[in-house]
Amino acid sequence: MKCSYTILILIFLFCCNQSFGQNDTLVPPDNIKTGWTFGLLPAVSYNSDLGFQYGGVVNFFHYGDGSRYPKYNHSLFLEISRFTKGSGINRFFYDSDQLIPNLRTTADLSFLTEKALNFYGFNGYDAVYNPEWEDDENLTDYISRVYYRHERQKFKFTFDLQGKLSGNHLRWLAGIGLFKTQIAPVDINALNKGKDDYELLPDVPGLYDRYVEWGVISEKEKEGGWNNHLKLGVVFDTRDFEPNPSKGVWSEVIFFISPDIAGNDFGYTKMSLTHRQYIPVLPQKKLTLALRGHYQTTIAGNVPFYMQPYLISSFYNAANTDALGGARTLRGVLRNRVVGDGVVMGNAELRWRSNPKILFKQNFYLGINAFFDTGRVVDKIDIDTSGVPENERSVFFDPGAERFHSSLGAGIRVVMNENFIVAFDFGKPLDARDGNSGLYIGLNYLF
Repeated sequence: MKCSYTILILIFLFCCNQSFGQNDTLVPPDNIKTGWTFGLLPAVSYNSDLGFQYGGVVNFFHYGDGSRYPKYNHSLFLEISRFTKGSGINRFFYDSDQLIPNLRTTADLSFLTEKALNFYGFNGYDAVYNPEWEDDENLTDYISRVYYRHERQKFKFTFDLQGKLSGNHLRWLAGIGLFKTQIAPVDINALNKGKDDYELLPDVPGLYDRYVEWGVISEKEKEGGWNNHLKLGVVFDTRDFEPNPSKGVWSEVIFFISPDIAGNDFGYTKMSLTHRQYIPVLPQKKLTLALRGHYQTTIAGNVPFYMQPYLISSFYNAANTDALGGARTLRGVLRNRVVGDGVVMGNAELRWRSNPKILFKQNFYLGINAFFDTGRVVDKIDIDTSGVPENERSVFFDPGAERFHSSLGAGIRVVMNENFIVAFDFGKPLDARDGNSGLYIGLNYLF
């Protein structure tokens, strides 16, 4: 039996996507949308350790009188999903440039529970990954299917504003965030409920437990804590259309300030630099080369280990914004494989789109993309390995091994009314130390 398998059954109920407040006289010939529309994506999945997943996502868009279509006035996104053994996503996200005159308003309220969050250590390849330890078909070296996991509960509230700084493209950004993170070892007893004897997870320490035992993760940070913050920055944005640009740039510099007051357990400041560029290859938005470069580092203070994976941006289109590796950063690379005090990342994606078609009175098009993702740690976390038994240090740590983590892949997009984007991506890492492959089903383009 494989360490983990997932069966994803996604049903596209686009036939249920109805429009409210539509003025039929505005629909032909361009089928311009007015009033409210929504897209619905239910999902059912199964994971041998987490159980059955149920729930889905719905995204409401308000287009007003249609004069700005396909740009929306308001977007309300709701995601509720559960695994039967405790993991789940509860998220409400709001985005509008009409709620407050001359300001863009975004708000995110989330409660995320993960019974088995990926954890591979720090500083990329400097932390040795042994896939045989989590492979229950390997009778010699197997330890546990959840050896590279720990439990995390995270409450998150963010509220950001953007306003004009100069002209129509240069904007200031200011925001606040309230984060409460709780960390614990994997609850083996909970995950073993209902399993047959041959499926039971052994009650053994995982990598997180070993790091705590050795003092690599300190007593102060091992259980999580509060990390409330201010976000200040400047954004330069010339994109022609945000959900899937065909030309323009989107660049930003952001300071993430978590002071050692206001109930915070740690005080620190991080800086994020991101540049995204969209280059038309064929006319009429048929083929676009999309590029992203990202650099993030700590410029002051000490960051707790559970906040090091957090990626900083002016706009989040996914519930999880964790470290390099996984659906939103390096597709195909193990999730959270690349964690450091400073990281750099690059993505290159060639995007093709079909001509739009009207189906169920909605505008649809199909997109296909091919991509190359890469990234690495450039500023390493200073870890203390003095508590690690000498004969085990080389088993878990390989100082100086860090290199670029890269992957190749392709994906498909099914897009309704230009804004509701269902995404399928498959990525393959170029180094076995980053895992085998990754299949991702979700929403939106990567950037």
